[in-house]
Amino acid sequence: MATPKGKHLWTATVGEKGQIVIPKQARDIFGIKPGDVLLLFGDEELGIAIPPKNAFDSLFNVAFQEKDDEEK
Repeated sequence: MATPKGKHLWTATVGEKGQIVIPKQARDIFGIKPGDVLLLFGDEELGIAIPPKNAFDSLFNVAFQEKDDEEK
């Protein structure tokens, strides 16, 4: 089965302290550096998703803009 372009699949093992190591190839592709904070979304039926860290810039801007507009 061929992997579609731009799609990736990795595995990570959970250590005794509940930590996982993000594979180097994934860190390189998504620009994840030591000290970065990642958000994890969880759905008990669908699983856990870790979206790219830059995916939240526009979401935060919209959320804070709406809040600013309400206060005026």
